[in-house]
Amino acid sequence: MRVSVLLFAALAAGAVQPARAQVTLDLAKVSCDQWVAYKITDPQKIALWISGYYNGKRGNTLVDTQGLAADAQKLRDFCLTNPQVPVMQAVERLMTDK
Repeated sequence: MRVSVLLFAALAAGAVQPARAQVTLDLAKVSCDQWVAYKITDPQKIALWISGYYNGKRGNTLVDTQGLAADAQKLRDFCLTNPQVPVMQAVERLMTDK
């Protein structure tokens, strides 16, 4: 009896734990429309990730906060007029224009 009560208590405690959902994004599939319209998350969060991704590829550890804001605005402007373009392709286009 005592073992079954302890087993039930352990199982009940485990059942009470909140489930944690893991959400991941494949930015190669996120469209400009989704990015600009907050359909996925705050666009600034994605812009920060994109900046880190490309700076990491270049081995650059410096953060240019004004440049980041300007680049995010360029991406936003581009995405407003090209809503179907994947956001990562938009970034590639804008980076080659520099």
